[in-house]
Amino acid sequence: MKTKLTAVSFIALLLSGCSLAPGGHIPDSSSGGLFSDDTRNAYEQEFSETELMKLVDVYQISPMLLAEMQTQPSKPQLNDALEQARNNYDYTVGRGDILNITVWNHPELTIPAGSMRSAQEAGNWVHNDGTIFYPYIGEIEVAGKKVTEIRDLITKRLAKYIESPQVDVTVAAFRSQRVYVTGAVNQPGTVPVTNVPMTLIEAVNAAGGLSEAANWNRVTLTRDDRTLSFNLRELYQSGNTDQNIMLQTNDVVHVARNDDNKIFVLGEVRAPKSYMIGQSGTTLAEALADAGGWQEISADAAGIFVIRQPEPDSGKIAKVYQLNAENAVALVMAEQFELQQRDIVYVTAAPISRWNRVINQLLPSVTGLYSLGRFSDDISN
Repeated sequence: MKTKLTAVSFIALLLSGCSLAPGGHIPDSSSGGLFSDDTRNAYEQEFSETELMKLVDVYQISPMLLAEMQTQPSKPQLNDALEQARNNYDYTVGRGDILNITVWNHPELTIPAGSMRSAQEAGNWVHNDGTIFYPYIGEIEVAGKKVTEIRDLITKRLAKYIESPQVDVTVAAFRSQRVYVTGAVNQPGTVPVTNVPMTLIEAVNAAGGLSEAANWNRVTLTRDDRTLSFNLRELYQSGNTDQNIMLQTNDVVHVARNDDNKIFVLGEVRAPKSYMIGQSGTTLAEALADAGGWQEISADAAGIFVIRQPEPDSGKIAKVYQLNAENAVALVMAEQFELQQRDIVYVTAAPISRWNRVINQLLPSVTGLYSLGRFSDDISN
């Protein structure tokens, strides 16, 4: 019942374009406006005004609140597990790889590349059965072995025919293993796994880097039947290497788009609509500026609200923050107030004498937006 109701309320909000356009206002309970009578009555029957206020946390944006909300910048952290994985990394040869085998002082056993042939063309291709053929010693099982193991194996077998053979083995072409990078990168596709250890950030860079539509905060790694989430913003801006990991063959890295990484600026502003959150974040002052500022004639500067989705399982419907911008000093606080994904900024035209009346009229649409947002997240996941 609640999901259906909030969806209907959201649709009613979209249809009532006059309420979002300049000159609109939050009506009192006896007038029309944002919602139809049936929708408003149904919502008010479900929650009385007193009950509704118990489900909403209301805060005044003040220097004290900003000090409480301010998070200390993350200190760069060394990922010991990642460094250990780097140090222990050794490439394993697989089917499709091409090996370059050199036996010093025995040119007859080393196929020269020459000016017309690359090392890949002149090398030894690992067949589908995981073997290569080499003079004197015949077929050798190399798939699943490291190049040092292959070198020792060839050296041991050639010793029957050559005194103290000096053998070197390298991989001329890495073709057997790869990781997949999808989503909001400039060159999505496959990235070969080589003898150089590859981490999450290196795979993203190899795929052309993040596109303008990328959501830095939502990067997922799928490995077998597990999915891990990473925040590249923490890695890029704070040097937090805990958000980096060594990749393995067949890993799938997906960078989400920032389509859902947006805020909504509504009410008595010059350009009410949704706005994307920048890669470095967006403050309340920036959101109001992007919307062209509030309407000087019709807006009540004391009634600038930020409505935020509460924490899961908190038992609350929303968090509401109010900024009184009648004093220009408040704009400094607006610049320090960091917005979060799917925040709703609302500038009202009505004098703010009772917060609960305003909240009671806004929340049907807010819960509708959050319900649709959770629905879209469930689909994407």
